[in-house]
Amino acid sequence: MDEVRERMLEMVNKAESSEQPLSWFENLYRYSNRDRGQIPWDWEEPHPFLIEWSNENEASGTALVVGSGLGEDASFLWERGWKVTAFDISEEAVEWARHLHQGADIDWVVGDLLNPRQGWLGKFDLVLEVHILQAIPEEIMKRAFTNLAPMLASGGKLVCIGRLADESGIQESGPPWPLTWDFLNQIGEGLEEVEKHSSTIPGKEGKRYRAVWKNA
Repeated sequence: MDEVRERMLEMVNKAESSEQPLSWFENLYRYSNRDRGQIPWDWEEPHPFLIEWSNENEASGTALVVGSGLGEDASFLWERGWKVTAFDISEEAVEWARHLHQGADIDWVVGDLLNPRQGWLGKFDLVLEVHILQAIPEEIMKRAFTNLAPMLASGGKLVCIGRLADESGIQESGPPWPLTWDFLNQIGEGLEEVEKHSSTIPGKEGKRYRAVWKNA
């Protein structure tokens, strides 16, 4: 895994000095040659915090999965009865996810959180973001997160999951760049706060968060 991460960081550094700083996502997925072991964030299962949230919230409707990767979270929501749209900036990731989850009736889309489709505004009962914001450089992240809430329908919920920064205030080298509660509070501005949860996950490094807001 150290070798995989080093390769990823090389791609990140190269992309950051180019006119397309997020191009490394596509490069990494293509370089992997569809070997999931080459994707450092792929757990090959839905996130435990999403499973836990779903078990505690018997809901369904329209769901948008942001930065859907290889589709485990999107497929899980579909199995739970949601009508799912899942998008990723990487065309290879979208095609790979579509292949992995052929039995799921999911709308797989190549898309960019910095420029979401106009037809998505105000449409979704659930917007799910898992480990995406923390993988984006801060100056881009601050532009990206403002596009999450506007895609919620009235009464819809925004669920964000990721790594929580420790209390030392020391900035970690990334990606990922763990997020603070102060930053997460900005995501939920204008929404009703529903939940702030943090805990560790067995076998995974660092503390994780789940933050949930509701659109009034």
